[in-house]
Amino acid sequence: MMVVVVSNAPPRLRGRLAAWLLEVRAGVFVGDYSARTRERIWDEVEAHVEEGDAVMVWKAPTDQGYDFRTVGRNRRMPVDFDGLKLVSFFPRKD
Repeated sequence: MMVVVVSNAPPRLRGRLAAWLLEVRAGVFVGDYSARTRERIWDEVEAHVEEGDAVMVWKAPTDQGYDFRTVGRNRRMPVDFDGLKLVSFFPRKD
């Protein structure tokens, strides 16, 4: 199982994601694919996210039971802490 959440994504990217995944809410896509296909989907997200941002979460054999990636302008960034992936918040740029 994998979930992709996009914010401020261009319609072209949302259309590409909708071709492979089910959009259950605005900007929230779910599906169940192999690691190879998941990597291809993520390559598409990175290539077409433009000014938006995205996160992909999938089931993985880790202590947490999942793994995730982020891309784009977002205050939340993944940080490895002794084998656990946590989220760090960057200060707002006002």
